[in-house]
Amino acid sequence: MTYVIGEIGQNHNGSVDIAKTIIDVVARPVYDKLFGKELPRMDAVKLTKRDLKQELSASQMARPYNTPHSFGKTYGEHREYLELDDEQHYECYLYAKEKGLDFVETLCAVGCLSILKHFTPDRLKVASRDLTNLPLLDVMAQTKIPIILSTGMAGDRELDEALNTISKHHSDISILHCVSQYPTEYENVNLKTITYLQKKYPQYTIGYSDHTVGIATPVAAVAMGAKIIEKHITLDRQMKGTDQAGSLEIDGIYRMMRDIRNLELSFGTEEIKIEDSVKIAREKLERSIATLRDLPEGHILTLNDIHLLSPGDGIKWMDKEQVLGKRLKKGLPKDEIIYKDNLL
Repeated sequence: MTYVIGEIGQNHNGSVDIAKTIIDVVARPVYDKLFGKELPRMDAVKLTKRDLKQELSASQMARPYNTPHSFGKTYGEHREYLELDDEQHYECYLYAKEKGLDFVETLCAVGCLSILKHFTPDRLKVASRDLTNLPLLDVMAQTKIPIILSTGMAGDRELDEALNTISKHHSDISILHCVSQYPTEYENVNLKTITYLQKKYPQYTIGYSDHTVGIATPVAAVAMGAKIIEKHITLDRQMKGTDQAGSLEIDGIYRMMRDIRNLELSFGTEEIKIEDSVKIAREKLERSIATLRDLPEGHILTLNDIHLLSPGDGIKWMDKEQVLGKRLKKGLPKDEIIYKDNLL
């Protein structure tokens, strides 16, 4: 089953209560209303932890930040407003665990590992921008916590260097194909990178981190074999914040999980088989050998005496040798199915 991560990121807008409400949405059961089934929900939620001392240059942190999505006069003030402290991350972790969800943390600096004094996330995430931050990767890998890498800004060389750095400490690594364009235009998605990564790195789990609008692309990624899906989630795309508009809100979360889980059910096995659910339709709709004209008792059946009609509970054309040359026990009118017990 695909491991699906709902990325809260900074969509909590600096509020633990909003983060918890998003977790509540993720924790809701997913019902397929058509077939009346409860389907597996998302597996995990993810928050992002930054150390503002290791975020941007002093001049960039001090630059005016006057946009509709700004939470401060400068970019540094904006970032500080959105940042939850270690204890607040721990509070969200405990809340997710109460709901039966895994908790994933994106750590953006070595200083962010301070959260590990409070709790151990189920997985650590390396954001696309930090794939080349090898000192950070080395410290994260030393924790032995499973690591997920996003490749949104990477080529082969950058990815290989990251994998070499982490694999010195452990091999529990997942690689997510990703495109760091927000939102991602569909012609830039290149889902075939998933199969490329599967072939090149068969020892690792391959998935997809999605920044497109809607749910079609992550569902398609699952069809292509992605074992992890990551998608931004929120309560309302109209909320203030740069990631809100490109996120799934409540109905989108439900629809994506419904479609992914139903897709997984549809994979089946590598064979042609007749499902039990099809047998009724088959009997009703398929065709069986029937009389082409009125036939008397004792008539010896020839090819000129038969054709095909529904229902499909009689003899199939491929088995017509069971009919041809046989004698009728009793007469049959035109357009009636010839069953085995009609034959001598």
